Amino acid sequence: MNRRDSLLVAAASVAGSLSAAGPVLDIIDCHTHFYDPSRPGGVPWPGKGSSLYRTVLPRHLREQKPHRKVTGTVIVEASPLVGDNDWLLDLAKDDPFIVGIVGNLNPDDPMFANHARRLARNALFRGIRVNSGLLKGDIPKERIASFRLLAELDLALDVNGGPETPGLLAGLARAVPGLRIVLNHIGNVEVTGKAPPAGWLAGIRSAAERPNVWCKVSALVEGAARRGGKAPTDPLFYKPCLDAVWTAFGDKKLIYGSNWPVCEAAADYEAMQKISMDDAASRGMAALAGFCSLNAKDAYKWIERPGRL
Repeated sequence: MNRRDSLLVAAASVAGSLSAAGPVLDIIDCHTHFYDPSRPGGVPWPGKGSSLYRTVLPRHLREQKPHRKVTGTVIVEASPLVGDNDWLLDLAKDDPFIVGIVGNLNPDDPMFANHARRLARNALFRGIRVNSGLLKGDIPKERIASFRLLAELDLALDVNGGPETPGLLAGLARAVPGLRIVLNHIGNVEVTGKAPPAGWLAGIRSAAERPNVWCKVSALVEGAARRGGKAPTDPLFYKPCLDAVWTAFGDKKLIYGSNWPVCEAAADYEAMQKISMDDAASRGMAALAGFCSLNAKDAYKWIERPGRL
């Protein structure tokens, strides 16, 4: 029996109702941001004056009230400073709650290969994130070479961008089939409670056809609060978008992420998490267990750390 099957069996054997606290599950939040503006030199993001401009560390995430207990996290680095990747690795060194880091490197930097190889020697460094603008048009061969190096190093590529992003991913996935690619924030489509835009939906379906593309269900509440105020808490409001990504990607390629603390402007952690977790639970135990951690294990190959649970 492989690891995924054994964990599914264990999860299915836990007594408890899905509608209440639910069974005990390994829940890896695969999209968090940590930073400390008080460090020498400060931070390039978030900016001064932002409600996010404060020290945010793993202990602050653990202090949040969740709908279901979070047992680990994969951090996504928003800073373009190469040294901030090292800062996160230092942060993770003695904290088993951190199971992986998606760093920030510029694939067009002449030093990209050196930086990627050095950082990849740390098993907690699991990939990098880029903006979807780098995938538009004819991608230069040097950039493709950087993406191929990620695949050779067994690292993943997160991609963040607007609703056109899923379609762009499909092209890169064909060009570099050995590269594991993770769409961030379901492509940042606006969540309106109605049928999602046709162009975004076509892109989602195209991306999902590629075996090396996963989709992170994150930033839902941000997508629902674009016109101001807090995001709706009614799960039915999110169903058209969630049905679309579940239908396209299925049980084994959707990943849970919070985008915390950015999501706070739209909803608190508990309300945000409840929307996606309850939706996943409604699709069955296999779907829920995959969504919570197992699919991310396939995409990121995050690290099992002693003392985490």
